[in-house]
Amino acid sequence: MLNRIGKMSGPIRSLFQFRPGNSFQYLNVEDGKSRSSFALYFNMAGVLSVLRRLYLSIYNWSVFLGWFQVLVLAVRTLKESGHVQVYSAVERPLQLAQTAAVLELLFLLLHLWCIFIIIGLVRSPITATLPQIGSRLYLTWGILYSFPQAQSHVLVSSLVISWSITEIIRYSFFGLKETLGFAPSWLLWLRYSTFLLLYPTGITSEVGLIYTALPYIMNSEKYCIRMPNTWNFSFDYYYAAILALGIYVPGSPHMYSYMLGQRKRALSKAKRE
Repeated sequence: MLNRIGKMSGPIRSLFQFRPGNSFQYLNVEDGKSRSSFALYFNMAGVLSVLRRLYLSIYNWSVFLGWFQVLVLAVRTLKESGHVQVYSAVERPLQLAQTAAVLELLFLLLHLWCIFIIIGLVRSPITATLPQIGSRLYLTWGILYSFPQAQSHVLVSSLVISWSITEIIRYSFFGLKETLGFAPSWLLWLRYSTFLLLYPTGITSEVGLIYTALPYIMNSEKYCIRMPNTWNFSFDYYYAAILALGIYVPGSPHMYSYMLGQRKRALSKAKRE
């Protein structure tokens, strides 16, 4: 510590003074300009921390309510009208709740900026969050919205219920953490345990719906770009869907292993505390 302090510049070094008993005390910096700079930095850090908690509290609880609405509508429609009508009942709230996850992705990308790393706006690594958000947006807009023929499939019900239960637990957990500073132990256990069942059911539903939509994708040629054209470029949405199916093969075990590791770390830490 002494070596580090000794190598500091004058204004920084003057922040500390060695006292008997091997302790350091804070002192005023040598010039008023440096003192003002440090005060401004710490004030900004405090303001950003408050804004961060306020924003994330509002965001988490808003998305929680959206997914809660999706689950209620799905279960009620499934009970009253059967699986054929589930998508039409949940379409708009499902699209809003799932698309809201784009905000998480944007903040993950902003982690490239040091200020967002310092205040810890988003906890999850981008290698885990990007595939999950990307696949769900693809199912929501690229499959279910784009090809209505798949909307009446029974897998829509298992997909929506798996997603909504997972997100209700997740957003309520982080909502309590941001609002109150803690979450109850039972919610922590649910946050890191329900995926053991819900991840396989959700992934199976996603893969099944993409596979179900393949004939409609091929026949419709929607989103396809054929040559010749001005850009001298072609794109076939059918083969893109097949590629997406192929990504699930290595991607699903990777994500499941990642979540198992997260569960072990989180529950072990909770036991120690």
